[in-house]
Amino acid sequence: MIKIKKFTFSSFAENTYLLWDESSKETMIIDPGCSASYEEKELENFISSNKLSVKYLINTHCHIDHIFGCSFVKEKYKVPYYAPKKDIPLIEHFDKQTEFVEIEATAKPPLPDNFITEDLKLKLGETEPVFLFTPGHTPGEYCIYFPDDKFCITGDVLFQNSIGRTDLWGGDYDALLQSIKTKLLTLPDDTIIYPGHGDESTIGDEKKYNPFLVELNLW
Repeated sequence: MIKIKKFTFSSFAENTYLLWDESSKETMIIDPGCSASYEEKELENFISSNKLSVKYLINTHCHIDHIFGCSFVKEKYKVPYYAPKKDIPLIEHFDKQTEFVEIEATAKPPLPDNFITEDLKLKLGETEPVFLFTPGHTPGEYCIYFPDDKFCITGDVLFQNSIGRTDLWGGDYDALLQSIKTKLLTLPDDTIIYPGHGDESTIGDEKKYNPFLVELNLW
């Protein structure tokens, strides 16, 4: 069984997720948005107090609010870092991202050790997530689906009653809608979604109540 802990970090109110196997304590850190030392400490203390063994660092996509803490996690836990290949320019232009949103830069993230693909095979204990290529918010974004545990980390693709913005670099509205239609709305209705901002929801509720999806009648 996979357990989840959500942290909400930085002025962007970005959701950072810890996912771990209850038996083995093997853990992945998804989208570390910790941008201050006290946020890094909060993350570190939870990992330590729960005796978790960090195995992977993963970015759904590489907008600045989701990569603030990558340097800290990589240095602290010495784990392989996975990110979308098409989002590498966002890491390379980290300083420009900080200038664009007019904030002080933190440590620049390293480049990933490996790229995410839909064929990527990773395990937490005996659980193997499914990586879903869902471009649109960024050119390379992936959602991470755990079919046995009936949940999906949706990054900034699908939110409770909203969808990802497409007015930033590499955004593509039509591609985003296609990703949601073909990769997310095909999941079982009882699948819980854990988005990059805001509260969790379910695929079924988003079909019923998300005004962007209801208006377009995507399913």
